[in-house]
Amino acid sequence: MTFVLIPGAWMGAWSWHPVARHLREQGHGVVALTMPGLSYGDSPAGLKMADAVDHIVHEIDRRDLRDVVLVAHSWGGYPATGAAHRRPGRIAKVIYYSAVVPAPGVGMADENAGYGEAIRASIAATPDGTVALPLQAIQAGLMAGESPELQQLVAGLILPQPGGYMVEALDVPPVTAIGLPAAYLLGADDRSLARPGEEFAGRLGLDPVVVGGSHMALLSRPAEIAEAVIAAA
Repeated sequence: MTFVLIPGAWMGAWSWHPVARHLREQGHGVVALTMPGLSYGDSPAGLKMADAVDHIVHEIDRRDLRDVVLVAHSWGGYPATGAAHRRPGRIAKVIYYSAVVPAPGVGMADENAGYGEAIRASIAATPDGTVALPLQAIQAGLMAGESPELQQLVAGLILPQPGGYMVEALDVPPVTAIGLPAAYLLGADDRSLARPGEEFAGRLGLDPVVVGGSHMALLSRPAEIAEAVIAAA
């Protein structure tokens, strides 16, 4: 199988590297992507959801990938869903891991009122219209229960999220509505999702498969998450 791994907000391909290593060691093809604006040297200003979707589609086309298992973490459910609609003939399955399954016309900022208020306030306060992620949010939510050392490491790796990625919506139905197979993996200790994971899985007509760890167990439990991804594929 060829796995194309899509990171969550503030993250790059690096967030998937520990899982990718396990997948590669078991003989699978792996491509881990970083969305535009989330690498040093990229500008996050003015980026829109379409830019992230276009990037995934471009990489699938450029590498001539087929029978792709598209794996999305967290916010990555948005561009992964958009890309799956653009290239359904190249996608074998979409796996959402503690991810948002987008509802048509609903952006990340509108999935949760509290999150939306913080997202829009950050966009308004920054000159490049980005969304910051403070260490406290990592400690209390994103990586609750993880080691302080790993929390600090992630805090030093993340970059501000382009605001357009957080407020713009997709106007497409869930991938299962167009006949694509899907699976939903949910971290047992996840405290970061905008809605309960069961609700997101329900948008696909599925029940979640519970896996161990926090929202960021792809870093703290990579072997376990890799095995869950392979089993779901």
